[in-house]
Amino acid sequence: MVKYTVKQLAKIAGVSVRTLHLYDRLGLLKPSLRTEAKYRLYGEKELLRLQQVLLYKELDFPLEEIRRILDDPKFDLFEAFATHKAALQTRKNRLETLLQTIDKTMLDLKNKNMLNHEDLYEGLSKETAGTYRKAAIDAYGEETINNAEHHLLKMGKRNFEQLKAEQQEIAAAIMSKMHLSPESVSVQALILRHYENIRQFWGTAHSEDPQAEAYKGLGELYLTDERYTTIDGKSNLAYAQFLSKAMTYFVENQLQ
Repeated sequence: MVKYTVKQLAKIAGVSVRTLHLYDRLGLLKPSLRTEAKYRLYGEKELLRLQQVLLYKELDFPLEEIRRILDDPKFDLFEAFATHKAALQTRKNRLETLLQTIDKTMLDLKNKNMLNHEDLYEGLSKETAGTYRKAAIDAYGEETINNAEHHLLKMGKRNFEQLKAEQQEIAAAIMSKMHLSPESVSVQALILRHYENIRQFWGTAHSEDPQAEAYKGLGELYLTDERYTTIDGKSNLAYAQFLSKAMTYFVENQLQ
């Protein structure tokens, strides 16, 4: 009859030698015999019993209760296997349901954070949004606008909303400085933030090209198209003029 040393049995069962020593001390799994040198040896009967121990343990039975069940004279191995199979199948079904729930929740969260083209022009009618987009294409080229939109769509709703909120915050801060010179240090500090924010909208924040002419051109566009400097539904020409001058000074002194 085949006999296994404690190391061999540990390897077969995928447990540690220390665990088998513990089971021996608890009377949960005794070796079939001990050699004169005190080495533990296990046979087929012990292998089957260990299998039962691990199955019950997988089902969260305490070790003492497992020992009591296995030592019960009425214990039936085949009946135990049937019980284990039914219990494990129930657990499998429950885990599959939980996994499906997690997948669904993750998908819902992802979809809620996904942007579409309509989100990029939120608050505008479809016709107005189309007009804005065409004007931008005419000014910067279709490839530039497509690249910018692609960058923003990958950003996700949360980050896009943060970017828009930052833009509004910068605009409000610049308006509060309109009593100063557009060339003043405090105004130019805000224009730097405005420039960096715009570059994020363009999807070129990490480009080595400073896009000096494009940024200067945007400032000039503010003067000719009131839609870009409309605040709270009202055109603000004074703000557009102030912002354009500050942007031009920034380009000529910082980007060239």
